[in-house]
Amino acid sequence: MPLPQPDDLTSLVLRTGFGDEGAWDAVRAALDAAGGHPHATYVSELRFAGVEVQALVAEEAAADEDGQIIYMFLADATTMKEPGHPLLAVDLSEEPGRTFRVPARWFPDISANLSIANMDFAEFADAVDGSRTFRGFDEA
Repeated sequence: MPLPQPDDLTSLVLRTGFGDEGAWDAVRAALDAAGGHPHATYVSELRFAGVEVQALVAEEAAADEDGQIIYMFLADATTMKEPGHPLLAVDLSEEPGRTFRVPARWFPDISANLSIANMDFAEFADAVDGSRTFRGFDEA
């Protein structure tokens, strides 16, 4: 089950929480509203329903090097029901399986910096608050 590839200069947002189409629409609307241009490649395929982070890490590790992605964002059950729609950011490269939450308002900043390799996943992960959520560098 190879992971989908994001479009150029966007980040993969993989839906794993199913059951509420309205919530998925709200997540996408919040992410799109947070940035001035598209930052996400949305994938909503039932084969990823409820998939665990470690299964995604293993799948990506098994992919050939040219097809690997280094990070992704999951729209899981928490994303669908929590205010601010906090995605689960997942490192697939440097520290595979390392995660943190990122509310929709911060997604464009992280996506832009990671997609052009201006910053590393760890720089954002190291700036989370006590709830393991990134809320900007000034608020950590």
